[in-house]
Amino acid sequence: MSCDDMEPLLLRVVEALERLAPAKKMGLGPENNRDGCIDGFVWNADDGNLQPIATLARVDIDLLKGIDQQRETLLTNTLRFAKGLPANNALLWGARGMGKSSLVKAVHGAVNDKLNRKQQNSRLGLVEIHREDIAALPKLLRMLRAEKRRYLVFCDDLSFDGQDATFKSLKAALEGGIEGRPENVLFYATSNRRHLMPRDMIENERSTAINPSEAVEEKVSLSDRFGLWLGFHVCDQDTYFAIVEAYAKHFRLKIKKADLLAGANEWSVTRGARSGRVAWQYIQDVAGRLGQKTI
Repeated sequence: MSCDDMEPLLLRVVEALERLAPAKKMGLGPENNRDGCIDGFVWNADDGNLQPIATLARVDIDLLKGIDQQRETLLTNTLRFAKGLPANNALLWGARGMGKSSLVKAVHGAVNDKLNRKQQNSRLGLVEIHREDIAALPKLLRMLRAEKRRYLVFCDDLSFDGQDATFKSLKAALEGGIEGRPENVLFYATSNRRHLMPRDMIENERSTAINPSEAVEEKVSLSDRFGLWLGFHVCDQDTYFAIVEAYAKHFRLKIKKADLLAGANEWSVTRGARSGRVAWQYIQDVAGRLGQKTI
């Protein structure tokens, strides 16, 4: 059989397979939210789809200690947005393990609980976009623009290195270009870096550029797109102990306070740091030794 004879046969096979295979549904259709109660999604840039997350991994907002001002500021900003009022994109930057990403997820849950929103379209959605998919952010925003629901788009541990020019795409997306940022979308990001780029990268631009001030301005202008900056700093021992005690009380761990804090101090010394993350890891260890659960 010649190639010319094979072509009609192959076309019929392809058409038959397409009829048998279910059509690929993009975006936010009912297939992604069958029970009407899904609040969390992960953006899949490869196929332009949103993967629903049935249960979000987050802690109660009242458990986040040592960041009271940051918590109240972000909660207020998010409540305004959920009510349809003006609000700012937010950059949570600073020390590792101090609850930046935990705060975003906790605030999202607290807002939905506070407003007691029962209908799916009135609940605030949370969409996580991975750092490597930032270039596809404009596509995601176009999709969400068509939705009635309001969304927080969240990128954890956002930063840029070397010759990565993706930050230019993000700058344009945050400003929204000629369309403007979708009214129903707010962008939250966490980073260990205040300007989302390492200091040596900024200094290198300063030393090698023909116009140093312009080169640096371009590098730091991305963080200026965030109207709200929230700084997170390493906690002192008293704050660290307060976090440990709050976790122990919440999970009703059967251990004396003196033993709890002595162990917490030793744990932080072995880790060489004090933070909310270190406190949580210590509580997991204590609960495991006591045969208790923290879920």
